[in-house]
Amino acid sequence: MKEKGLLLLVEDDENLGFVVQDALQRKGYKVHLCRDGKEGLRYFNEHPYDLCILDVMLPNKDGFSLAEDIRTVNAQVPIVFLTAKSMTEDRIAGFKAGGDDYMTKPFSHEELLLRIEAILRRTRGQGEDERNRQSFELGDYTFDHRNLMLSHPEEERKLTRKEAEVLRLLCMHRDQVLTRELVLNMVWGDDTYFLGRSLDVFISRLRKYLKRDDRVQITNVHGVGFKLLVDTD
Repeated sequence: MKEKGLLLLVEDDENLGFVVQDALQRKGYKVHLCRDGKEGLRYFNEHPYDLCILDVMLPNKDGFSLAEDIRTVNAQVPIVFLTAKSMTEDRIAGFKAGGDDYMTKPFSHEELLLRIEAILRRTRGQGEDERNRQSFELGDYTFDHRNLMLSHPEEERKLTRKEAEVLRLLCMHRDQVLTRELVLNMVWGDDTYFLGRSLDVFISRLRKYLKRDDRVQITNVHGVGFKLLVDTD
């Protein structure tokens, strides 16, 4: 069977998660199943998903917060919420968080499949090139995320996986503030103090790697995060 797409399923109910994953895989989708919001965010950063299915009540990071973080990184990827709540205000909160659809438990797996197919028909191709982008021009530098290479006319440097993930997030948010919390949760799956110190080390390394072109700067936004600036004048 031809693979229909790659889906992220974040569901902490073990039985329901396996049942939904199996139903989707039987219909030709590849499905990554995560058990909590922080793990889901880390997985989202590592794979080009076609659609996300998020439970609302999740450990570590709830589904609405996870959706807001996903939307910060990618404004186009479709999001479907699964929840035991049916109150109107909960549905409104879900749509405000960036959801495209909202299904109340218990639900029909066939209806979920039909809704996913309808959303993908409507959204496929919208922003797909940007979402899957792997190559970036930064002044005299070329960054190839897929191959972990940062190239300059005078040198080439092989990055570590985490260095490449941090730099890609900065590139995807060029000229925008990228919060420390988002980087830590996307790349490390946690935002503790000690990992925050590690992030500072990674930012210092990236600045060193980019020092051959003064037009490329990674600036600190005090108390918030970082911003990648590239002077094109």
